[in-house]
Amino acid sequence: MKNILITGCSSGIGLCAALTLSKSGFNVIATVRKEADKIDLQQEGLKVVVMDLADEQSIQLAFTECMERFNGRLDGLFNNAAFGQPGAVEDLSRQALQQQFETNVFGTQQLTNLAIAEMRKQGHGRIVYNSSVLGIVSLAYRGAYNASKYAIEGLADTLRLELYGSGISISLIEPGPILSRFRANAFAKYQQHIDKTHSAHRHTYEAMEARLNKSGPAAPFTLPADAVVKKCLHAFEAKKPKIRYYVTFPTYLFATLKRVLPHRVLDWVLRNVSDNEKKT
Repeated sequence: MKNILITGCSSGIGLCAALTLSKSGFNVIATVRKEADKIDLQQEGLKVVVMDLADEQSIQLAFTECMERFNGRLDGLFNNAAFGQPGAVEDLSRQALQQQFETNVFGTQQLTNLAIAEMRKQGHGRIVYNSSVLGIVSLAYRGAYNASKYAIEGLADTLRLELYGSGISISLIEPGPILSRFRANAFAKYQQHIDKTHSAHRHTYEAMEARLNKSGPAAPFTLPADAVVKKCLHAFEAKKPKIRYYVTFPTYLFATLKRVLPHRVLDWVLRNVSDNEKKT
């Protein structure tokens, strides 16, 4: 039985991954940020540890607890926890950017480095980052999230080179739109950090608010969370896991367009996608 640690399991992809991998025979510990979510997941029969990726001490204490419950062996880590901070780049405060990177990048990498240290002792391990199509291309009004996912891509690609021959594999999952609480959480961050009153983008924010509050899929080609989990399972089970796993049609499309289109033409495509969202 392989020991797998999964972050960000209160809902969406993380919860689906924890439940699916547990049913598939893995020994899973799911992490959540809030004590109330821990109680809910325990009622689902999951092993749960509270971990706040924005808190360095919380990560260290939680990881120590996880290793004790795993009896000192960690076979896999699924870095899933993240949130999106909407807003035009010029409207993002230093604090908003710091919060975005504390969770999506700094905390995620602190945890990953702790996992690597244990995996080196064992001589094996698998680390899977849940990135995004927005780690491949950028869309307007997602600058903080775009930047955090580009950072994750860079760290993962570097680790893959540095860990070659160690027995530790690094994989990236790059989803497009997925059914989850992502938009609801993003709207809360928008309300916390963006003041549209004096912004040059205030009219765009009105359309953004409607999209973030929309129930059900807000974008074409949206898939359920298990579309990501299928790729995660392959990354943990396959003899030779892939370096990158694309999920949803937009990811396949934009990854291809980035390879074949001139930069200015790709910008035109991405501007049109962003402009279309202003109408929703």
